[in-house]
Amino acid sequence: MLAMRVFVPLILACSALLATSLGAGSFSFAAETPAQTESASLTTPKQRLDALFADLKKERDADKARELANQIRVEWQDSGSATVNLLMQWADKAITDNKQAAALDILDQVITLAPNYVEGWNRRATLHYAMGNYRKSMSDINRVLAIEPRHFGALAGMAAILDASGKDELAMRAWEQFLDIYPADRKAQERLGELAEKLAGSKT
Repeated sequence: MLAMRVFVPLILACSALLATSLGAGSFSFAAETPAQTESASLTTPKQRLDALFADLKKERDADKARELANQIRVEWQDSGSATVNLLMQWADKAITDNKQAAALDILDQVITLAPNYVEGWNRRATLHYAMGNYRKSMSDINRVLAIEPRHFGALAGMAAILDASGKDELAMRAWEQFLDIYPADRKAQERLGELAEKLAGSKT
């Protein structure tokens, strides 16, 4: 519950953005598809995720942290349902084939069948962003974070949309939340630094 309270102000602050139209961008925040890694067989998915996130928060080596992040993505991608996993494969194929409307239809089915499956919402958020549907993308990002407040991919997407809309302070807060979860990510560190300098310059 504490994690949820941490994210509520940021999500609420973004609500005004949902009524605005943003310029096109090229940022993608979809979970990458890493190679399957071996995980402990005697733990639940939640236990594995909690352990991975604890390690990610402590890790300062960028390469090792990336490996941990990829293992987290593997855990997120498995819905626990063979049907939903197959639909996600079909959605990915439709996206690859540039059939966005078909991909959206499939992802809508995924969300209907598994409303608590975080990657269904995240994949649709990414697709909406790629299609220029920024309000819908932000709405789906908020659903992702309601289910999994530690979803660094969704936070990166939120930061990108806020950044593109000129909401520098909110974008900086999103990157701060990202780095609290994934402190070794160099791109996030750089972008946070750039925003901090920009905001400091605007106040002088």
